[in-house]
Amino acid sequence: MRRVLATLAALLAAGTALAHGPTPQKIDQTITIRATPDAVWKVVGPFGGIGAWHPDVAKVEAKGGEGVGGDGAGAVRKVTLKRGGTLIEGLDEWKGAERTYSYRLSDPDLDALPVSSYSATLTVTPEGEGAKVEWMGRFYRGDTGNEPPENLNDEAGKEAMNRYFSEGLKGLKAKLEGGPQR
Repeated sequence: MRRVLATLAALLAAGTALAHGPTPQKIDQTITIRATPDAVWKVVGPFGGIGAWHPDVAKVEAKGGEGVGGDGAGAVRKVTLKRGGTLIEGLDEWKGAERTYSYRLSDPDLDALPVSSYSATLTVTPEGEGAKVEWMGRFYRGDTGNEPPENLNDEAGKEAMNRYFSEGLKGLKAKLEGGPQR
């Protein structure tokens, strides 16, 4: 009888563990650029300026915010991607003197990125003779149910977010160092 109860308890615990839903995923990417941190921040710092350096971005519309030029908390940008889809992102915090800002996805568009929500922080710091740009993100997969399809699961979300951040950082480096942009 004890053996039966122990088996039932183990099965119940396993079922409960599987039914708790998605866990937050994290990505963290950095790149070193041969330019001063101030020169890098001049390009990457404007919240509405992502279209000037991210090769996957077709168009950006930015508005609002309490700071100069729409770079304050409450600013919103609509990022249209070249491959389709739109990201609506809200700026939570912009600290120009510290060369950092944090923002979050307002409305998910699974055609743009297979994630249901994300928040991200972009920071520029000195690194040797140049600058280090760090882009960190935290997100949930596109389908938050217990059995998501492959195109909306954790791995699909990680792959898409890593690709988006990586391509953006490469585009920023190319813009500042004079290399080819895609």
